Amino acid sequence: MATKKTYQDAITALNSLQSNYANIMAIRATGNRKNMMNIWEMQEWSRRIGYLVSDFNQLSIIHITGTKGKGSTAAFTHSILQKYKETFPHNTSISKIGLYTSPHLKSVRERIRIDGVPISEELFTKYFFEVWNKLDASSSDLEKFPHMVKGAMPGYFKYLTLLSFHVFMKEGCNTCIYEVGVGGEYDSTNIIEKPTVCGVSLLGIDHTFMLGDTIEEIAWNKAGIFKKNSPAFTIEGQPKAGLKVLKERSIEKDTSLTIVPNLPVLNKIRLGIAGDFQIMNASLAVALALTHLAKINDPNAATELPISTTDWKNYQIPQTVLNALEKTTWPGRCQIIKDSSNDNMIWYLDGAHTKDSVEASSHWFAQEMIDPSNNQIKKSYKILLFNQQSRDANALIKNLYDVVYPADVKFDKVIFTTNVTWATGDYSADLVSMNTSKEQVDTLEVQKKLRDAWKHLDPTSEVEIVPSIEEARSIINKVAISNKNNISIFVTGSLHLVGGLMVVFDGKK
Repeated sequence: MATKKTYQDAITALNSLQSNYANIMAIRATGNRKNMMNIWEMQEWSRRIGYLVSDFNQLSIIHITGTKGKGSTAAFTHSILQKYKETFPHNTSISKIGLYTSPHLKSVRERIRIDGVPISEELFTKYFFEVWNKLDASSSDLEKFPHMVKGAMPGYFKYLTLLSFHVFMKEGCNTCIYEVGVGGEYDSTNIIEKPTVCGVSLLGIDHTFMLGDTIEEIAWNKAGIFKKNSPAFTIEGQPKAGLKVLKERSIEKDTSLTIVPNLPVLNKIRLGIAGDFQIMNASLAVALALTHLAKINDPNAATELPISTTDWKNYQIPQTVLNALEKTTWPGRCQIIKDSSNDNMIWYLDGAHTKDSVEASSHWFAQEMIDPSNNQIKKSYKILLFNQQSRDANALIKNLYDVVYPADVKFDKVIFTTNVTWATGDYSADLVSMNTSKEQVDTLEVQKKLRDAWKHLDPTSEVEIVPSIEEARSIINKVAISNKNNISIFVTGSLHLVGGLMVVFDGKK
């Protein structure tokens, strides 16, 4: 009798699908970028587990891309639809809502949620091995797909995307929200044929190896999710060159593109995800959610929706929507946590890995450091905990410095760590990463460069480098014990750092 597979078995198998650092560097050296083969492969993998791509149309998918804010937009959109589902429980147009996002913070199960809750370890394991076994037992035409030999598996993100479709189909979801992984045109999620609506959050320069070096190339890739008869929306304030390409591609794809302004009423409420920049993400989410409800003929949908930027600015947003936006949560994004072990320690967490996102995150932290009673900087011992292992980390901390220091927010202590979870040198199982250089991590190469760069920026702050997140937490605890002042800890850079810190908070190895 075969031994029953466990959740840990699933995670071990999933981690084996990651591309290691050497392979990534070899691919980059060839200059090859994502192309249509990526889409054809996903279509073929879907066939091998028993689906036509057209089957996924019954999921009624909202498709969201962008460089910054697409995850928050997805969270706001989900919250609105979830509130409609709860407010009108007899409405069958939305029975279960699927949400697919990336990356995860603590557990890979966070990427696949139903009605806002990550699927259980039991369900993840069950469906993971259903997909695995079907792929293992099936085969492809090797003339068309010579690399998809029997026994071969998709890469990590493709597998999770495939798994999400399988989960949502089996669980009977009839509204789903999909956040693009990278880009759009050739992203694994872009086998979706008939999204109800598409959204593009703020564009910026990132993933240049796969998407291109210019905002025009990146916009072209992002707009690849546009589909005929699926209205598209984007935010006000896009780079002009990028917006021009979005408009051109909407015409090419035979769909409409509407620019959603920052909706004035959102300045009067407290959004569930902090940060002034979240208003544009929430505004985009309002357009996406309400358009989706209209497209699926929800009986509680608005009968008339705005058709222009001006109309959206003047639109009276339903109270149900405003309530949902106030209740939205998205861990690791502008999140404030009071330390359970010491009331004087407050953690400010926000994953940010691009120039725009680091600047926005830094503005948020600087604002949080202002005492509203006197409009002065709060008197606290301020610590920066930072890592960015795979992008230009030195440039990002310069972006951070250029925002917080002119705002008169200075760090007393700066700690640069790797994304390794535990002091033993181990990662939490769900956070194992093979796509960074082990040698760079082991030798603290990036952290040493960051230390030198920060000392040049601010010679007065104390700087330390540590090999693990657990050790960074230990140092901060010691500071708190010896310091009677309040401690404000700003944690930013890699989402893997933010997620790893949350795992350390939990203390479960």
